[in-house]
Amino acid sequence: MNFNFSQLLDLKGDSAPFSEIRQRIASDASVKGANLVILITAILIASVGLNMNSTAVIIGAMLISPLMGVATGYGMATYDMQFIKDSMVKLGFQVSFALITSAIYFSLSPISDASSELLARTSPTIWDVIIALAGGIAGAIGNTRKEKTNVIPGVAIATALMPPLCTAGYGIATHSSTFVLGALYLFFINAFFITLSAFLVFKVLRVPASTTVNESHMQYQRTILLIAGIVITIPSIYMAYLTVNDNIRDTQIKTFIAKEVASEKVSAVS
Repeated sequence: MNFNFSQLLDLKGDSAPFSEIRQRIASDASVKGANLVILITAILIASVGLNMNSTAVIIGAMLISPLMGVATGYGMATYDMQFIKDSMVKLGFQVSFALITSAIYFSLSPISDASSELLARTSPTIWDVIIALAGGIAGAIGNTRKEKTNVIPGVAIATALMPPLCTAGYGIATHSSTFVLGALYLFFINAFFITLSAFLVFKVLRVPASTTVNESHMQYQRTILLIAGIVITIPSIYMAYLTVNDNIRDTQIKTFIAKEVASEKVSAVS
């Protein structure tokens, strides 16, 4: 029995035709008709979930949200400048629409206190980068299969773009730069690394370039992606460092209190 390890990582075996992949991605990135209505409902559901601190409702918004970011990665992999421009314009419209709509909702909502779900999306770390990178790879692979799989819903939950945008909308409504900047940073982490992952997957699949591209342009694009990735990642490493330090300090405090309580033989009542 011959065993070829490379066959285990073969992404081309059950991939859809390139023409179908392009049509599927272009359709998913559309911002009109049904996709626009779904976008509006996802914004409202995510805003209500964040406002009411309901994890289940937020997950529902993640699942129905059309925001993914794979289209830009496809355009970069095929060196199709028009496709990249169109996908960026559509994504920009979706982002702006989500920010405005969620800001209006939070301005009108009688509940203005920041829930734990809102707070959780203001301090992204390196772990969010890893999740976005892995989720983007899974999402791009799922989008290129002949048969639809259950990968996309999982990716939508793991690398959700809608809740961070709605959190930024809350920051706009409450005039809080902490919420706006922190949530937008999380959004850009997810969006960029989903795009980067999609680019890598499409390059592995060797999707055909739309036009003849010289080596210097390819090198320039790779350099831009590398620099952007480093710039976006550095702050998340620092935030992870702060998070780890906070966890260590909390653990030490709890350990100290537990030892003191045990030594005094006193029962602690919470």
